[in-house]
Amino acid sequence: MITTDLHRIRFEVPLRPAFGSTFQPTGFPDIGAGTFDTFADDGSTTPSLLVESVQSMANRLEATAWDHGAQQPVDLIADLPYIRVHRASAPEEFLTSSRLEAHRIASAFVREATLDGTKMLDLIASRLGLENDKPLNFPAMADALMGLDPFVLLHGTFFNNKAWWGQPRFTRAVSAVIEAHDVRRAVSGGRKSDSVRHALGDQSEGAGGTSEGYGSVPFHRVEWTAREIRAMFAIDTALLRSYGLGELRTELLTTLALWEIRSFLDGGLRLRTACDLEPVAKPTGNAGDLPERPELTARITELLPRAIADLPTQGALTVLWNGEKPKKKTAGGAQ
Repeated sequence: MITTDLHRIRFEVPLRPAFGSTFQPTGFPDIGAGTFDTFADDGSTTPSLLVESVQSMANRLEATAWDHGAQQPVDLIADLPYIRVHRASAPEEFLTSSRLEAHRIASAFVREATLDGTKMLDLIASRLGLENDKPLNFPAMADALMGLDPFVLLHGTFFNNKAWWGQPRFTRAVSAVIEAHDVRRAVSGGRKSDSVRHALGDQSEGAGGTSEGYGSVPFHRVEWTAREIRAMFAIDTALLRSYGLGELRTELLTTLALWEIRSFLDGGLRLRTACDLEPVAKPTGNAGDLPERPELTARITELLPRAIADLPTQGALTVLWNGEKPKKKTAGGAQ
């Protein structure tokens, strides 16, 4: 098994388009593709491109452990605590979970839900020990998060509500990004055809036009080529050890992170409609070879029952969300 004594465990994997030569990178509102220059030791620059952002990769890694068809965690980690949100008006109806929400257990859907009549906003504050005139105790909070959703410790969160005294942040312990270097634009185009409405008509007379989706519309699109595409992964093992969770739980979290990375690479890298990538070589890093999935699965199966034996919750903690606007509440609980 891989050593966990390093401050960081890092891997890099060279990728290439699995179909054709071009790829579609992630895009951002208003700015489009995320381009930047990388610098060589002699000061020369290379045009580069962000294929997949750190924040998006966090979601993709976390998704490897969620069965979207069944709307529940994969069987391997079914006993790990997580918060499952159902509708208050239909208590059997699944709505979302702490594994799907962008802010995890700090999500509004979790925060504003109730557990046996207790608001999760208050329950989380109590479990984390958030009080006025009391320093934030990260090891104690990390221990509490193990009993609510340990994935928060891997992928981070920010308790950004005034009612959560101190508003603690938990830094992401697993980071990943995909970059392309020495990139060029690949410009093409097409035409959306309408074989039914041959004349758009006079819209003032009530006939729908292009704004309603009728008619034939030419369009252009920009994809990219690159000399090099690389996926990079890092596990901050020093951060995980700093929580003082003990050797067993720290190794479990580290192994879960390795399992997510391996599952992501083995699961097919079709990131978008026109972005289908594949590894060119095995992952290389500072801790030896990335273990294969069966080895990581076996290790998690061995560690998990012992690591969660004394947790207050195992598996889903189901809460109810009613969608009502919360009453104004300030730090200290005054309404």
